[in-house]
Amino acid sequence: MSTSAETTIMEAAPGIDAPLTARDLDRMIPGVLDGLNILAGGANVILQLGWPGVGHGVAESRVESGSLLKHPFKRTRTTLTYLAVATMGTAAEKRAYAGAVNRVHARVHSTDQSPVRYSAMDPELQLWVAACLYYGFVDSLTKFRKAPAPEVAADFYRRAEGLGTMLQVRPGLWPADLEAYRAYWAQGLARVAIDGTVRRYLNDLAELRFLPKPLAFLFGRFNRFVTTGFLPPELRAAMGFDWDAGRERRFLRLTRRLGTVNGLMPRVLRQAPYLYVLWDFRRRLRKGLPLV
Repeated sequence: MSTSAETTIMEAAPGIDAPLTARDLDRMIPGVLDGLNILAGGANVILQLGWPGVGHGVAESRVESGSLLKHPFKRTRTTLTYLAVATMGTAAEKRAYAGAVNRVHARVHSTDQSPVRYSAMDPELQLWVAACLYYGFVDSLTKFRKAPAPEVAADFYRRAEGLGTMLQVRPGLWPADLEAYRAYWAQGLARVAIDGTVRRYLNDLAELRFLPKPLAFLFGRFNRFVTTGFLPPELRAAMGFDWDAGRERRFLRLTRRLGTVNGLMPRVLRQAPYLYVLWDFRRRLRKGLPLV
């Protein structure tokens, strides 16, 4: 891990309270770490890749082991682990996982043939990715349950700075408060530009074409519907996804019903994906196994 990345985490630590457990987070914002929220994952990937530097960085990546289309389950585990460590990990655990991720990110950069210049170590691009991850937490929570109270939202936002500072986003780059974040988010959406190469990649993702054909046939149409529902209008337009008032009503009915049923489940079942990846990460860290 680079010294600058390690310093970022160490500098960020004093301004952040001690890590919360999964139980603490669920008491603070019920449902924020529920596995059900993974249904919004495809939309969040499209959001992140809406910036050309991120989109081409992923679509052109030569790091095959991290490819979502070629290794969907491994990539999903990596992303969930990142979210779990960023929200519940200690400073030492964040340093360890950031080091592992940085070793992969250092290999992701543009070539002479790339239509845009990019590097996975670029703080500006990483800030956008972190902002999308935060948006995903709050948007899925709002659609499956309800929006958090203003004071709770402000506290969670402050803690969410670790989504960026765990990697290249140095303290001070993360928007200072929710008002500043909303301004940054609006500016970020205005920068979305998805070309044919990235759009084809994201269409394959939305329709689950990376899964075996029987699974893609059974679930691809549903996943595209849910993914489109979770996208802001700007991204639906950029992707060319059809949407109307009728689809919006069906989507909101679906998310409310799923959220109601999910809310009746015991917390450990609701949070099972995050609890598992955090346990697995700590086991790997303890045994000196690869973390990514």
